[in-house]
Amino acid sequence: MTAFLKLLVRNRLAAFGGVVLAIIVFLVLVTPLLGLQDPAVTDTTNRFLRPLSDGHVLGTDHLGRDMLSRLLWGTQLSLAVGFAAALIAALIGSAIGIIAGYFGGRVDNIFMRCIDVLMAFPYILLALAIVAALGPGLLNALIAVAAVNIPFFARNIRGVTVSLAQREFVEAAKLCGMSDFRIIWSEIVPNVIPVIVIAMSTTIGWMILETAGLSFLGLGSQPPQADLGSMLGEARNSLITDPHASMVPGVMIFLIVMSINLLGDGVRDALDPRLKSGALTRPQPSTKVSDTFNAVEADENNNAVLKVEQLETQFHINRRTYKAVNQVSFEIAPGECLGLIGESGSGKSVTALSVMGLVASPPGVICGGDIRFNDESLIGADYETLRNLRGKDVAYIFQDPLATLHPLYRVGEQMLEAILVHEKVPMNEAKERAISLLDAVHTPNAEERMKAFPHELSGGMRQRVAIAMALVNNPSLIIADEPTTALDVTVQGQILALLDELRRTRNVSVLFITHDFGVVAQLCDRVAVMYAGKIVETGPTELVLDAPAHPYTKKLIACVPELGRGKGKLEAIPGLPPVVDKLPQGCAFAARCSKAGESCQQGEVARTEVSNRMVLCHFPEEKLV
Repeated sequence: MTAFLKLLVRNRLAAFGGVVLAIIVFLVLVTPLLGLQDPAVTDTTNRFLRPLSDGHVLGTDHLGRDMLSRLLWGTQLSLAVGFAAALIAALIGSAIGIIAGYFGGRVDNIFMRCIDVLMAFPYILLALAIVAALGPGLLNALIAVAAVNIPFFARNIRGVTVSLAQREFVEAAKLCGMSDFRIIWSEIVPNVIPVIVIAMSTTIGWMILETAGLSFLGLGSQPPQADLGSMLGEARNSLITDPHASMVPGVMIFLIVMSINLLGDGVRDALDPRLKSGALTRPQPSTKVSDTFNAVEADENNNAVLKVEQLETQFHINRRTYKAVNQVSFEIAPGECLGLIGESGSGKSVTALSVMGLVASPPGVICGGDIRFNDESLIGADYETLRNLRGKDVAYIFQDPLATLHPLYRVGEQMLEAILVHEKVPMNEAKERAISLLDAVHTPNAEERMKAFPHELSGGMRQRVAIAMALVNNPSLIIADEPTTALDVTVQGQILALLDELRRTRNVSVLFITHDFGVVAQLCDRVAVMYAGKIVETGPTELVLDAPAHPYTKKLIACVPELGRGKGKLEAIPGLPPVVDKLPQGCAFAARCSKAGESCQQGEVARTEVSNRMVLCHFPEEKLV
């Protein structure tokens, strides 16, 4: 609850709306204690007194009734009716949506066709028809407003329930023999409550406005009872001569609806788990560079395609600073494949995304180091420079092509877009290039595959399409972020052989991110082992695999099962990686390392670098040669 309130307060507009609404609600609650005049007592001798008149702070109306008293009592009534209408609409609409979405079939058709009939009428006309049938009155206005908003809740909750009803935890509940009612109550309802709360928070304001509209037309509260809409309706004839009589209830309606809508938007954002990182603002087009950036002097005369020097990328969330990438350095030569390996959460993907400024800001910030692509520094580069490099000179292959390929466009359309966004070539030429690349990655019936949607292809075929898209503009660097993790072993071997063939025939450099040493052994020339945001060991793949120097590297290799070695204990690394916002002093691996000594618990970790190998450890397993 505390975290929710903190996130809500960070949204200044939502906080402002909450303060305004709290003041209004407080005044409404203490109205009986203020000793105000009776809002129904008339005094025609003092009609239309101006605000700040003696005994009448907000003046009087056309019958001499005190405007302040009528405003506060009327606001109390309007708020009560609006909240009651929202609650009734949410309960009935959500119940319809849950039942229709869970049972489906004929039940779904019957319920939703009735909802469609309601939605066929403009909601204002439907509300007027309901009040006309039931008769004028505030209770009938409440029923009308609730009724016209039931379809909104039913539609939203039905869509959420349909997806939940197909989830594994619901299937597991059915296998346990739970009744449908119990499944709905214990499995479905808790998951849709946040959606209902969000929907209510964003619609209460409109329901208050709709109720005021009916009262304005004389179909809501009836004299002498007053709400904001009826006050506005009674004063419309004197708008020119005595505008205060209309402005007082009008301003109150504006403040209530505005504050509820602002607060509702804030509640929606604060309850959205995707926004709890604090990214309540629009992400920037490229990763933000810190105002206190730690620059380094890099060698400009370097033959490396990509050179990363002492890179620091952090996530600033509330008062916490997550050091996801901490003083990372490596380089990739033309045509070379560097494997970046480590446990999940070690900072591999963030390092790769930092190269092209793709780490979302907020909360991501590049705080130091240097990134050079073909001797051109990319940190702080303008958006157009990065945009021209992305997909053209530097290409990405992501882990799940089904998530990265657009589901509504055919494969050919997406490949053509990747070409035409960087080059102005005739459509026929672009199409021929796309087909030839699909052929190059061993896609059968390439021309037919151009017409397919991503969901119509197998996992291996989609990954081939992703590789072909990465190659359409002849990049000099490909960043492959675990592109074979979701594939079966046979397809994985085919994809790795394909990448190896392409980089050798096209002289493409590859940064290959993985957590599998078997993949590294098959594809990579060199390997960099990453732990808790730091690279702890680098070297030629064969040397690192045969004689790992860092205890972490040795443990990782020992965790890989070997076929044919017979019975034996499968190694496991004890403990868990540290949280990068609370990194320990000294070596981050010390708490999990059997060789750790007192010197590992504090100060800088010894760095040993010999020829083309490096290890970050006080007590390496092997002496570097």
